[in-house]
Amino acid sequence: MTKLTSEELEQRLRELDGWSVEGDNITKTLKFPTFPGGIDFVNRVAELAEEMGHHPDINIRYSTVTLYLSTHDEGGITAKDIALAHRIDAVSGR
Repeated sequence: MTKLTSEELEQRLRELDGWSVEGDNITKTLKFPTFPGGIDFVNRVAELAEEMGHHPDINIRYSTVTLYLSTHDEGGITAKDIALAHRIDAVSGR
């Protein structure tokens, strides 16, 4: 898997809702009505990450969850990150 070029990344981000670039990551913040709702979502993301063998950094602040996706072995954002972002969006219910 190779790092996406700036042009490829820009194009792929248009396919995603609410994701943006922050350094060498794509990131998205989601707010849930309750703390348990956010934790349920994180558990679903954990299952996806295990299936894909690709694990995001996750910041949980009460009912706000921020995800950071990067392919550390490649030093930046790859198609693997975009694929996981699509799957995360599918389980987020948004």
